[in-house]
Amino acid sequence: MTFSGEPATSLGLLLLAVCCQAVSGLPLLLNKGSSLAQRAGVALMVAASLTGCAGALGAVFFPVTGTWLLPTGLPFGGLEIGVDALSALFLLPIFIVTGCSAVYGTGYWPVARHPEHGGKLAFFLGLLSAALTVVLLAKSTMLFLMGWEVMALAAYFALTTEDEKHEVREAGVLYLITAHLGALALFATFSLLNAATGAYIFPAPGSLSAAGPLATAVFLTALFGFGMKAGVMPLHIWLPSAHANAPSHVSAILSGVVLKTGIYGMMRVFSAFADPPLWWGALVLVLGCISAVLGVAYAIGQHDLKRLLAYHSIENIGIILIGIGMALIGANQGWEALVALGAAGALLHVVNHALFKALLFLSAGSVIHATGTREIDLMGGVARRLPRTALLFLVGAVAICGLPPLNGFVSELMIYLGAFNSIGAAVGLGPSLPALAAPVLALVGGLAVACFVKVYGVVFLGAPRSPEHEAGHEAGVGMLVPMGVIAACCALIGLAPGLLVPVLNGALGAYGGTLALQQGIAHLVPFGWLSVLGIGMILVLVFLWGFFARRAARLPVPVAPTWGCGYLRPTPRMQYTASSFGAILVGWFALLLRPERHREEVNGLFPVHASHESHVPETVLEKGYLPFLEYLFEKAQPVRRLQHGKLNIYIFYTFVTLVLLLAITSGQ
Repeated sequence: MTFSGEPATSLGLLLLAVCCQAVSGLPLLLNKGSSLAQRAGVALMVAASLTGCAGALGAVFFPVTGTWLLPTGLPFGGLEIGVDALSALFLLPIFIVTGCSAVYGTGYWPVARHPEHGGKLAFFLGLLSAALTVVLLAKSTMLFLMGWEVMALAAYFALTTEDEKHEVREAGVLYLITAHLGALALFATFSLLNAATGAYIFPAPGSLSAAGPLATAVFLTALFGFGMKAGVMPLHIWLPSAHANAPSHVSAILSGVVLKTGIYGMMRVFSAFADPPLWWGALVLVLGCISAVLGVAYAIGQHDLKRLLAYHSIENIGIILIGIGMALIGANQGWEALVALGAAGALLHVVNHALFKALLFLSAGSVIHATGTREIDLMGGVARRLPRTALLFLVGAVAICGLPPLNGFVSELMIYLGAFNSIGAAVGLGPSLPALAAPVLALVGGLAVACFVKVYGVVFLGAPRSPEHEAGHEAGVGMLVPMGVIAACCALIGLAPGLLVPVLNGALGAYGGTLALQQGIAHLVPFGWLSVLGIGMILVLVFLWGFFARRAARLPVPVAPTWGCGYLRPTPRMQYTASSFGAILVGWFALLLRPERHREEVNGLFPVHASHESHVPETVLEKGYLPFLEYLFEKAQPVRRLQHGKLNIYIFYTFVTLVLLLAITSGQ
């Protein structure tokens, strides 16, 4: 291995972190069922996270000028790694989320209770973490694609930990198919980039021209390949089932950081073009608006707690795409402020979403661990038995709704400022699109608040709806501590967003935003006032809590069931359900969501049985992709006759193909 440029401690720390991640599953794999081996693996993951965070921050404040190169002697060149401020920004949430998830797993998935799955899960969780890091460190496209494939396979095996369940196997197969469809598109992307640059490396920012069909082909294949991984609607079909059926700490990694590799790839490829056409930015922004609105609309109609959170991942990927679309439009129009606000808002939301979505999935895992179900309508009154989990889930809910004083508010505000910045400066429909994103963000924020009011009200408040699923005891320290660490990160970014200004400026510089090098993002965003606002809100909340707590201590507090609308004998089933909370909002989007209702009417004076059920299907998959694939399968029946299942026939096919290829090439 050779090093070109100035030696860097940061890159060495990151390589050490990769090694620790990759071997973290070996102790438990070699000593199955050992709690000591599980703790040793977790210690390696924590060491990797601490080392990796130090290396990533070092790369921001002490930029690395060189790369490590491992010669291979193959036509595609060597395997090259390096780190800059852009990859460092994406690395930070990876190390935080994977480290906290590993610790969480000791309480949520203790090997003593899961000896048959523990070794497999630990090994592939570590391998997935290492592959994520390699993808972000790769400077040669072949190393990137190798890491991408390992990431896909490790995620599949971690997702299908409980492979004895039919729904888990189905979710895993769907994920694996879509992951490789996206990978095929990326092979096309990098082949086209090689045709444009003559090298198997990522192009430098602004080094390519966007004119011509070759650039268009690169853009479209990258948007499809990376969009499939990121879960951009309508390429999101794998995401809801995968996140719902994976173990909760695996869901936190899938949603928090695996999706962001798609965003990272988009930003790397898009920033390579100096003059992106207007329609590039418009298409990305429109896809972002669709993903954001429909993602939260689908979430409102869900009854499965983890599937609901999965659809909110699509919503937040949409918000990130809105920021990227703004940056592309700004680059086309020469608006440096729009480039900086759009790209910086998207980058900060990458970090924020990784944190608050991981917190929500881990909190949901604590609830599922205590109740034994993912069905929202079977829960209720969980906050009484799990008060700390309820508080941590509330922190995540406030953050994902984009409300102050937590981190989601800061990144969404930056994208809002980008939208407002384009008002008055744009002439024509295309350049005006960033301004139209503001009402979309407002709609998404309102719907997100409504959705989490539903979730929190049905799950944590009221009375238990099902005796067999009444909440058990609070999560242990091993689960609460990592949740608390992530919640603290959410609060820190919300209360002191100025701490991330150097990270954002460095990432903007690596992305290609010239304004970051001239004035910095702090010139455009009032980070100081945001801190004042956040701290002021915290003080007001503390004062109000103290006031009402003292008042409640002086007054008698009667204990009685919730008013049952006049019924003489109310039961826990006579409470608002997830369906009733979201019925009106689901009705607004009924044309797209296509909700299904099954009702048995009340008949006669003494009815025997009556019921009402509602269900929002995965419309894109069930009403779009699957019927189309069934049609193709039916039409392809004549071709399938060529598949005899006999090895000698397949060898004959191979021989005929080689003869034809030789005949074609010999005539050239």
